[in-house]
Amino acid sequence: ILAPWAPVVGLEIHAQITSNSKLFSGSQVQFAAPPNSLVSFFDASLPGTLPVLNRRCVEAAVMTGLALNCTINKKSLFDRKHYFYADLPAGYQITQQRVPIAVNGSLSYSLCKDNKMSQMVTKTVRIKQIQLEQDSGKSLHDDARSQTLIDLNRAGVGLMEVVMEPDMCCGEEAAAAVRELQLILQTLGSSQAIMAEGQLRVDANISVHHPGEPYGVRTEVKNINSIRFLAKAVDYEIHRQIKELENGGTVLNETRAFDSKLGCTVPMRDKEGKQDYRFMPEPNLPPLILYDAKSLPANVNHQQVVNIDWIHERLPDLPSVKRAKLVELYGILPEHSFTLMNEDGLMDFFEDVVKQTQMKPKKVIGWILNDLLSHLKQHSLTAKESPISSFFLADLLNLLENGDISSSAAKQVFEELWKGEGKTPLEIVKEKQLELIQDQEELEQICQAVIDEREKEVIMVVLRRNQKVINKLIGLVRKATRGRANPLLVKQILEKKLSE
Repeated sequence: ILAPWAPVVGLEIHAQITSNSKLFSGSQVQFAAPPNSLVSFFDASLPGTLPVLNRRCVEAAVMTGLALNCTINKKSLFDRKHYFYADLPAGYQITQQRVPIAVNGSLSYSLCKDNKMSQMVTKTVRIKQIQLEQDSGKSLHDDARSQTLIDLNRAGVGLMEVVMEPDMCCGEEAAAAVRELQLILQTLGSSQAIMAEGQLRVDANISVHHPGEPYGVRTEVKNINSIRFLAKAVDYEIHRQIKELENGGTVLNETRAFDSKLGCTVPMRDKEGKQDYRFMPEPNLPPLILYDAKSLPANVNHQQVVNIDWIHERLPDLPSVKRAKLVELYGILPEHSFTLMNEDGLMDFFEDVVKQTQMKPKKVIGWILNDLLSHLKQHSLTAKESPISSFFLADLLNLLENGDISSSAAKQVFEELWKGEGKTPLEIVKEKQLELIQDQEELEQICQAVIDEREKEVIMVVLRRNQKVINKLIGLVRKATRGRANPLLVKQILEKKLSE
């Protein structure tokens, strides 16, 4: 019997560099601008126009390379990659095929084992290279008039292509690696990496083979634009290939697209006639030379050079360091630090609440993850869009912490706050009469009334010290007070009365 199938997944990720202008021209970069309003002569490839390299894009690529533990090449080269498509006016893309700006890096990412948040596994994927290249324009297909319209606003925008080695084996791993990369890019500010705006696009190379045998024929699933779809596309393609091979078929070396509505991959164009990109050195750009503190020439204009060490010294705390700090500072669990970082704006929200409340961070995290986050997810909102402000949540937790309300009352107040009517937690507590009864005499009278009503149960307690029955009596008192009685106080009063 043959061993089970081993899937192999490698990723190529295009991240749009956060920069005011394009990679080789002065045109502005702006999402959703009117079509063809941001196109210079160079972007439209008019004869006689020449590329001028954007320093900011180079610095962003160096920063990203350093954050991914790459070796930065002090000399890298630009190449022309030829292909003919309507949204590529020059007929070639300027890229770095021979000697890219950064090579041989690694990215560590974590995922839950068996869907248990408490069991996190850390894995590493090798980064083969990072290269600078131009984006193409956009083709808009107008089916009604059977014509294609071209928008060149995106043509020439700076991209970093991050090429990962095929070190992953399932959709979950691919998704976790891309999410970590996305967080790193956003932390560095080298790319906003908003997938919905096409600033982070993923191509997945997928094949299956039996362990010990050569890798199988791979397919490439192009332009995946969400992390959720990436996991689905990879897993679907793995299962499709296994099924195909087990039924005696063959896997074609082809390009496929993921149809998110159908949840499956569909063929785009086959790679049979291996496209000849006719790579050649870009004649209009000299080699890109970078310096470090040692090799920096004296009396050089600092505006004219990129110093790798200078960038290295200014790298911010990366997500892994931030998570460790959260765990150390607040005493929360490592898996909670992942959730705080992974959910947009949740870490800031949590820290704001902690600053404004007397409640211990370990208890605050429960409210953030179990109550706030589950409500946000139900309504597809991010923490920044929460109808409950961090100020109001902190207020509510203070009422609970100071013993003004019970935890069940706090949940009721939370539900009211979620409606976003602008009432403060205290106003809601007063309006709904949710304050805990602080008056000992009043509580004693209520307890006595419950005992008088339940003679049988009371005899059971007295005879057998039956804990279950005591709990039932506490429940009845809380019911009589609509959850406004402090359970510990009630227990003390009941035990005292029953022992008399």
